[in-house]
Amino acid sequence: MRRPSVPALVVLVGGLLLADFLIVNESLGQLASIVVDLAILVAAGAALAAVASLGLRRSMDLWRRRGDPLGAGFVLVGIAIILVAGLRPGSEGAADPAVRWILVALLIPIGATLFGLLFVFTLLAARRSVASRDRAATLLVAVAFLTLLLLLPLGGDAGAWLGGAARWALEVPIAAVFRGLLVGIAILAAVFAARTMLGIGPRDE
Repeated sequence: MRRPSVPALVVLVGGLLLADFLIVNESLGQLASIVVDLAILVAAGAALAAVASLGLRRSMDLWRRRGDPLGAGFVLVGIAIILVAGLRPGSEGAADPAVRWILVALLIPIGATLFGLLFVFTLLAARRSVASRDRAATLLVAVAFLTLLLLLPLGGDAGAWLGGAARWALEVPIAAVFRGLLVGIAILAAVFAARTMLGIGPRDE
């Protein structure tokens, strides 16, 4: 037998927040604020549980010497550094200068390196796609190459023409594709929400 507790809770919370958005009422606003605070606490608890689970798993990997002990050690050291920087006495939490320095000095360069490698891997994937002689893959690579040509930083009349063509491509065909994707995603989200609220599952079809 289906349990309607979760869909009922989703409908109740969603209706409360919608009513708070449409109706100006102090008591209703306070109740909605409490619900939002509870949701934030639940999300924070889930995040802490995920970090604890990751730390425990990596600790077991390091203790039993399985998987990648070096990577597990780096993960544990990173978790410890962030916890010490954010929870030490006198710390400002996520806004603490030490935490910001860790993010700027370590995480941002790592992300930039990964994006730099992504360009190389994209070229390799494009080469394999063309070599496979698949029509869709070849068309995708050709469009990507054409877009790259349109975005070249050239001056003069040629640069102005390329810039205008790039703006037209972004504002007309590409924007039309994105609008279609957004409409499709919105329809799917509405259907999924209605099925959840009404308790309709695959067995009911």
